[in-house]
Amino acid sequence: MAAEDDKQKIRVLERREASTYGLTAVATIVPKATKKALGTKGLAFGALALDWAAIAGPDLGARTLPEKFAFPKGQRRDATLTVRAGSAAALEVQHMQSVLLERINTHFGYSAVARIKIIQAPLPATKRKTVRSKPVGPARLEGIAAAVAGIEDETLRENLRRLGEAIAAERG
Repeated sequence: MAAEDDKQKIRVLERREASTYGLTAVATIVPKATKKALGTKGLAFGALALDWAAIAGPDLGARTLPEKFAFPKGQRRDATLTVRAGSAAALEVQHMQSVLLERINTHFGYSAVARIKIIQAPLPATKRKTVRSKPVGPARLEGIAAAVAGIEDETLRENLRRLGEAIAAERG
């Protein structure tokens, strides 16, 4: 019985370390949330894949796709980035390689990528997933609006309100 109480106390303390005033640090959630999507590719590849359109530019970002991020054994710099591109986009990536390398390394803040390997192939078809959200009650909507009411910046307040509504709809 005492051992179970100790385990319970340890779990409570671990939760307290991860949260402050009921808020959980994003750094404790991100690895768990992205593990299934990224697998062994890691957080660096995930950051690159999420921000690819901003890094490569909207036009080139829409016609190319980062596929693989391979670091030399035992190092976390000078990786080879494999990019999938259609025939016209592949030529453009080849000509813009030095600019892309500079943008990628600026994004990471260090020399993360040393070279770009281009695979000339069509991009995979994207599946559009329909998200069915559950209706959010008016009391919950009022609670969300009240929670963000004290924020002076109107844009931030509106974005946080929409985020809160989306999370409430997802959780039901």
